[in-house]
Amino acid sequence: MPHDSSDLLRSAGLRVTGGRLAVLDALERMPHSDAETVRQALTGSPARLSLQAVHNVLGDLAEAGVLRRIQPARSAARYELRVGDNHHHAVCSSCGAVTDVDCVVGHAPCLTPSATEGFAIAAAEVTFWGLCADCTAGSDSSTSARAAGTPTTDMTDQAGPSGPAASTPTEGAAR
Repeated sequence: MPHDSSDLLRSAGLRVTGGRLAVLDALERMPHSDAETVRQALTGSPARLSLQAVHNVLGDLAEAGVLRRIQPARSAARYELRVGDNHHHAVCSSCGAVTDVDCVVGHAPCLTPSATEGFAIAAAEVTFWGLCADCTAGSDSSTSARAAGTPTTDMTDQAGPSGPAASTPTEGAAR
């Protein structure tokens, strides 16, 4: 890993454990993974964690600011190590692939709402929807029609239309 995971955990005030190190390693190799994908990645490692244990580790790491939790609409929560900058995501509406998109503005919030209703806005989450290169290459008319009906930006809360916002602060939010 390009960074020292033990130092990263210590600087966040967390104990260094084999499970936390294994989860960080899995996310380094597979950014934007959900808890089940991380658990599956650990099956061959000495840190064999249950799905609940992976959820607990991911929650602790997100709460400490070591990783970022994102939840595109109609998708399980996903996690990444890229924190501390204002970036967005592109999500394939066919296969669900997620990639980072650098913000052209740079600072948070990068969008100004028409009304704040008294909120002190700290961040805006933008999700771009479309087809990834692999799905575009293999797309047929039904896939293209399905993608055309997907919104180009998602201005919903972190949990999307199906649930309350996550308790984990988003990037740029006051802590």
